[in-house]
Amino acid sequence: MKKIPMRKCVVTQEQFPKKELIRVVRTPEGEVVIDKSGRTNGHGAYLKKDLAVIELAKKKKALARALECEIPDSLYEELEGMIAHEQ
Repeated sequence: MKKIPMRKCVVTQEQFPKKELIRVVRTPEGEVVIDKSGRTNGHGAYLKKDLAVIELAKKKKALARALECEIPDSLYEELEGMIAHEQ
């Protein structure tokens, strides 16, 4: 049986299979991007695919703390758009 990779959401601190989370990456160049492939180089942080979690991440600056840099509002809007599109 194959092991399912688990990752922790930086907002809720819950463990989920990697496929159920969205990975946000701070690249070596300092740019913050949404990692759709799951293989982008850089420091990554995972968020649960839930609009309430995205709102909480923005309010508590959980993503900024996890990636140790400022997160632009446009990234949060892109995350919200991705989640709305999936549901």
